[in-house]
Amino acid sequence: MHDDVDPADEEFGVGGLLGADSRLSVRARLRLLRRVLEQTAAPICILDPELRHLYVNPALARIDGRPASEHVGLAIAESFPGLDVPEDVLRAVLADGIAREATITGVRVVDGVPQTRWWHAAYHRLDDRDGVFGIVGILMEVTESRRTRLALDQAHRRLALLDRAALEIGTTLDIDTTCRELVDLLVPVLADVVGVELVEPADPDQQVGRPRPAPDTVRLRRAAWSSIPELRYLSAILGRPGEHIDYQPGADVARVVRTGCTVVDNRPSDERLRATAPDASRVAVYREAAMHSALLVPLIARGEAIGTLSLVRAGDSPTFTEDDVETARDLAHRAATCVDNARRYSREHSVALALQRALLARPKAPHPDIELATRYLPAGRSVEVGGDWFDAIALPHGRTLLAVGDVMGHGVQAAVDMSHYRALLRVLAAGGLSPEEILARADRMSEEAGLERVATCLLVLVDPGAGVSTFANAGHLPPLLVEADGGTRLVELPTGPPLGTGCGGYAAYVRPNVPGSVLVLYTDGLVERRDEDIDVSLARLAALRPVPAAPLEALVDTILDRLVVPPVEDDIAVMAARQVPGAG
Repeated sequence: MHDDVDPADEEFGVGGLLGADSRLSVRARLRLLRRVLEQTAAPICILDPELRHLYVNPALARIDGRPASEHVGLAIAESFPGLDVPEDVLRAVLADGIAREATITGVRVVDGVPQTRWWHAAYHRLDDRDGVFGIVGILMEVTESRRTRLALDQAHRRLALLDRAALEIGTTLDIDTTCRELVDLLVPVLADVVGVELVEPADPDQQVGRPRPAPDTVRLRRAAWSSIPELRYLSAILGRPGEHIDYQPGADVARVVRTGCTVVDNRPSDERLRATAPDASRVAVYREAAMHSALLVPLIARGEAIGTLSLVRAGDSPTFTEDDVETARDLAHRAATCVDNARRYSREHSVALALQRALLARPKAPHPDIELATRYLPAGRSVEVGGDWFDAIALPHGRTLLAVGDVMGHGVQAAVDMSHYRALLRVLAAGGLSPEEILARADRMSEEAGLERVATCLLVLVDPGAGVSTFANAGHLPPLLVEADGGTRLVELPTGPPLGTGCGGYAAYVRPNVPGSVLVLYTDGLVERRDEDIDVSLARLAALRPVPAAPLEALVDTILDRLVVPPVEDDIAVMAARQVPGAG
């Protein structure tokens, strides 16, 4: 046994520090052991059974900047209040002597900025002859690896969210539906409250009957709103979807619209909120709801801010990070593209519909012996209007030419081409040509004129004097005949190619007029169903049994009510004609 060495030290292992044959004395070995503990970069501590510090090496002391000696005798929470040490793990080690590992987190302020750090800690129990001496803990900082892993996890979550956005945003060409898809995606994944507000492309003042906003005030329409269940009541206070909101000149939303910049406001003061909220009265609402951080991102399309995406966090939710900002920007960019597409298609839908209705003026009975009823139903919110038409043209000798047609395609150009075909047929009909000759001339002339779209067309020349009707068909669906006795059938006609192909080849079909019967001309939107054979669709029409003697308007309504299932996927044009009894 060496001088000045307690036997417990030998049992503790000091004597075997460098091997039994080492030429170093025990005192030298102790000095070397102390040097190892004090010069290592690994934080090390020894705790007594009450979890108070018996020893803290300099590396551990540097975590909070105090000398190691000031930690001796202090409990963990007193010694390192910034560290989240799992004391339950330490007590388990004391109880059963099984070594355990744990992760410790702590916050350190560097240059005035709080930074989270992580350590991997290993604890084992120290025993002496009298029992449990305490615990030794050895820590290894893993902050960089943990940050790298967190960054990868955030990147994966961000990519997953963007993948969802690609599938869930922009599924329709409806503006408000697109905005609702965005806010529903982000709550609660990225925020507790999310709203989308849009700059109206047209002046909304007249639409909503409100006075003009004050100078420099920005007025937006709330297109969508979503929140966690606890905050849904705020929609009634802060503005429901469809409402217009006026933002004061200094409001953050107004600044985002004007500059196209992103605004992050983590835990703003009441003074700042009063200056940047839509109006100062909202501050109390924000505080009552524990809303503490906001992220405002512009929706930019074609270089123009068309609205804003507002994200708010409340309660225990953390403040917004740079990663949150980048994610929100990416989602806002995608949403802005979808909203802009919906706006442009909605605008084109309105233009095409207005043009269609202007060109498709309700025809009046050109001769008093022919009764007419017509209906035009545009398609739904998508741009599916523009190509369907009907017409009735008064001709000499009491004759009437009925026409129904459908230009291939949709939109403004289809409506324009429809007007060309309609005008061309009117000019040719005035020349005294038969229906098949009218189609042949129209086919050649439209092909020579270079009309972009072909069109189907059905003509019926009703001649009460001769008691017959002459049919000619250019690729159109057969008309429905509602006979005087209540029976219905499709009139089978020889069919030529659509107009605009330049192929020609149209034939006439003549049948006698039967007093009391009704002839129904229509476009394909009335009967066609997606994923259904056209023969099945036509059979459904032929199976109808409308009352032939009923008012013609009511008869048309009956057909529409029985066949049309909203939403309408394509334009529907219907024209019913009945010869007035005694005519001819």
